[in-house]
Amino acid sequence: YNQKVVGRGGSIVSLKIKNLITGALLPKTFKGQDKVEPAEVSNKKVQYLYNDGEDFHFMDPETFEQFQLSKDIIDDAAGYLKEADELNLQFFDGKVINVELPKNVWLKVVYTENVVKGDTTSNVLKDAELETGITVKVPAFIKENDVISVDTSTGDYRERQK
Repeated sequence: YNQKVVGRGGSIVSLKIKNLITGALLPKTFKGQDKVEPAEVSNKKVQYLYNDGEDFHFMDPETFEQFQLSKDIIDDAAGYLKEADELNLQFFDGKVINVELPKNVWLKVVYTENVVKGDTTSNVLKDAELETGITVKVPAFIKENDVISVDTSTGDYRERQK
């Protein structure tokens, strides 16, 4: 943001504001006396049910109402969703504007290369495919069928389940 004080005319504030529906950033200028209404954004905890290939299906655990969201709304979150997982959706004007995942998720390793003995120098990372289809870099000691924690904001390996 940028604020200018103009003599007796008051101040002028220039902002970049985000359109909550399209996600576009728009430049906007306000005078000191302008009033801005806050956006009414609501959060709802939902349970992920399944993906039918086109849409992702969810259920409100309080009302048992089921609804679906398209791939473009789910975006990168799809790789961290397992059946029965709970997450938060943010709504504005009746439309989903954000999918809020938990900080970490536990996922099973379905495929990873075996490390050759003697090739285990410190900090060696290898690719591991997880049950949701995403691939993450993991330490050499991780094997198939291990359950690991993945940071949903960065996609990084966190720890192995004990």
